Amino acid sequence: MELELEALAEKYKAGQVLLINKPLTWTSFDVVNKIRYSLKKYLGIKKIKVGHAGTLDPLATGLMIVCTGKATKEIDQYLGQKKRYVASVRLGATTPTLDMETEPDQEFPWKHITKQWLEEVVQSFQGEIEQVPPVFSALKVNGRKAYEMARKGQEVKMQPRQVTIHDMQVLESNLPDFKVDVTCSKGTYIRSLARDLGTALESGAFLTGLVRTEIGDFNLDMAQSIEAFEKKLKEIVTNE
Repeated sequence: MELELEALAEKYKAGQVLLINKPLTWTSFDVVNKIRYSLKKYLGIKKIKVGHAGTLDPLATGLMIVCTGKATKEIDQYLGQKKRYVASVRLGATTPTLDMETEPDQEFPWKHITKQWLEEVVQSFQGEIEQVPPVFSALKVNGRKAYEMARKGQEVKMQPRQVTIHDMQVLESNLPDFKVDVTCSKGTYIRSLARDLGTALESGAFLTGLVRTEIGDFNLDMAQSIEAFEKKLKEIVTNE
């Protein structure tokens, strides 16, 4: 059994690509840390590289690609792939973080919005668009992370950038709440997309939920939970 554990440890050091379903409230860093800790604890690995191919906000769930060992060199190729999300949005208010991490700071009318107009506006966002990233993001402004400055109450000027919405469809509309299925390019902020949809509908909007369902050819159905990953490693050691 000791030889089997050594072989498995070498396998992870040589490089593995793990598909993980990120739990709600966990940061992407939490996921990477947990996997690294589990590999060290159960397989006796003293040092191993672990990284992820695309951040998910704490209030988002869904597919994360986590690479171990030499597979971390492949992270860039996954970062550039299309991503697909199911986003839940609420009209009639905005929040500083553009999601439910903070309380609403402004309210707006929304009863003038019809389901047909919502469909039309959603369709109009498809293609290449200019998007201003959230101030509460890890993007750097003058060498400092934007969210660190924003949390200190400092004014942060985010520069707009080009992103591509390959496809976006309304899944549900029970106004003021609605859901969209979005396939987009690298660098797209769904929180910003929610805000911009609200503006286009002459209202305000913020994200109430987000699930990443696809990255390139990988989908959420292929992913395992953190608990399942740890359980498999534990069972290998227990059966020794």
